[in-house]
Amino acid sequence: MLEDRNQSRVGLLTLSKAELEEIISKELISEEYDVDDTVFARGKFANVRKATHKITGVHYAAKYIKKRRRAVDQTPEIHHEIAVLMKCADNSRVVRLHQVYETNSDVVLMLELAAGGELQQILDQDEIPTELEARRAMKQVLEGLSHLHERNIAHLDLKPQNILLSVENVCDDIKLCDFGVSRVLEPGTKVQAILGTVDYVSPEILSYEPITLAADIWSIGVLGYVLLSGVTPFGADDKQETYLNISQGDVTFEDVHFSDISSAAIDFIKCTLVVDPRKRPTVQQLLQHPWITPKLHLKTPVIREEPIVNVPITPKTTPVSQRKSMPALTSDTPIASRKSYDSYDGNAPPTPTAVRSFVANCMCAQCGTTCRHMQAPVAKTPITVDRGILC
Repeated sequence: MLEDRNQSRVGLLTLSKAELEEIISKELISEEYDVDDTVFARGKFANVRKATHKITGVHYAAKYIKKRRRAVDQTPEIHHEIAVLMKCADNSRVVRLHQVYETNSDVVLMLELAAGGELQQILDQDEIPTELEARRAMKQVLEGLSHLHERNIAHLDLKPQNILLSVENVCDDIKLCDFGVSRVLEPGTKVQAILGTVDYVSPEILSYEPITLAADIWSIGVLGYVLLSGVTPFGADDKQETYLNISQGDVTFEDVHFSDISSAAIDFIKCTLVVDPRKRPTVQQLLQHPWITPKLHLKTPVIREEPIVNVPITPKTTPVSQRKSMPALTSDTPIASRKSYDSYDGNAPPTPTAVRSFVANCMCAQCGTTCRHMQAPVAKTPITVDRGILC
């Protein structure tokens, strides 16, 4: 088991003792900041509160991260997140780290406060950005991701909850956050781990193949699909069916959601959601895609002259109350909570079966581990509202 734990920590940045002493303050936070008791964002092992500097009056997001999770020391992962934020300090598309504190139980990151909240909040209001707004948002996400990829850092958890807005409901200034499951993919180093969030995770990660930067490109495609339609391309009634849809990579663009979306936007999504990671474009290539480049003038949808019929219009969004919540996958997710679709421990590869690589056991009671009934993609479901991990 020690080897498994070490393997799960391959790809983590480290900080020297001198760097840690310079960065981390052991002073009481209350001496410099007024911290709200109310938590405005929460994850499995962390929570975020608003903090106000007593002298300057500047507001920050104080992210409290537990140092131990299920009796396992998480200090290396926390130091990695700090190191990633330090490497990206000069990029405006990544949330800035201001200060670090340490208590007996937590490490507290004082982060730049994005007053507009999460991009997910727009979707929570049963709203869909216009195509121009979605394109503007995706361009900024790609700019931030480009900065990471130039440093061989894979985010591995790109989703609306980890994209922050400087102004509420406006996609003019976007920042990436939450690097708790990110990994550095240095040449010659093989990183294998089950990391990410169900609807956005790439098929090769589910297959426990070595992680590459292309895993983020897959998530970019899912994110674009969600922003343009309000639904996820692979979501199903449960994780097992969702994983099956992801592994097959069968993407459809129903008229009810995409009738007024340009062909360039659809092509952007199609070129990212390719099962073979070697065939996906790089982030730099996506920044030059016709849908993203500023020279593009989106084609106005053709208006067909047809008789007016009183037919109910299917809404492009689904009420939040009807959406399903899918938790994030981490290398330390309890085995008991994974059910039969991921009986592996998050570090060791799953046991090979006749089912396509991403499952260890089929949930089909009739066939067991050699299910022959799961060959066709399963119908999509509304967008997942998943608070995910915040580590």
